[in-house]
Amino acid sequence: MNVTLIGSGLIGGKLASLLEAAGHRVTVASPSRGVNALTGEGLDNALAGADVLVDVSNSPSFAPDAVLQFFRTATAKLLAAARAAGVRHYVALSVVGSDRLPDNGYLRAKLAQEALIRDGGVPYTIVRATQFFEFLKGIADSAGEGMRVSSALFQPIAADDVARFLAQVVEQPPRHGLVEVGGPERLPMHEAVQRALDAGGDPRRAVGDPQATYFGSVLDDRALVAADDAAIGAITLEHWLAEAAGSPAPR
Repeated sequence: MNVTLIGSGLIGGKLASLLEAAGHRVTVASPSRGVNALTGEGLDNALAGADVLVDVSNSPSFAPDAVLQFFRTATAKLLAAARAAGVRHYVALSVVGSDRLPDNGYLRAKLAQEALIRDGGVPYTIVRATQFFEFLKGIADSAGEGMRVSSALFQPIAADDVARFLAQVVEQPPRHGLVEVGGPERLPMHEAVQRALDAGGDPRRAVGDPQATYFGSVLDDRALVAADDAAIGAITLEHWLAEAAGSPAPR
């Protein structure tokens, strides 16, 4: 199968390796390789002969207006190029909770991206994933002085598990809808952040606060939790932290 992968970041790099190991021909398309989804540069060549387009691209700016403009513009250009190339399956990575937090600029932009794909005329599967373990320190850093972090439940997942699930979706027929993937545990956000800080030797203390915002949004216990029928990753936070620290994973 010929797969064109838009984006070469955290998920893109892992996914490309998995697909190549499974015997697929992978074209990684990113600005550093002369392909720019925002301007359309190089898209036609990158998609020539592609059976599947996987979109794991991300905006260089998370400012609300900029991220919305990025996903609207890039997704429209990707869809046009995919239609012209006869792509049979458009797989896009989105975020669990994108339809539940309308005051969050980034998630509004992802919801706009999803709508374009649904109406884009290319068979598709949208994969919504929960927050990555890899971003826990970023959540801590965003809390600022006082380290007040939401105490709402969420369901973080390892990027490796997200990449593995995406690889499975690539090999399956289009769902013409949404699927979700989440981590194996639901726990208060401030507890997960504290465990990550402790594992990294960071002396900061996360204070659980139900009114603390997550990038501008106050959360409840459902906002960032995957659906009951979601696929579940295998890597626990405990295992991921141990591996990240170079320690033997607990049994």
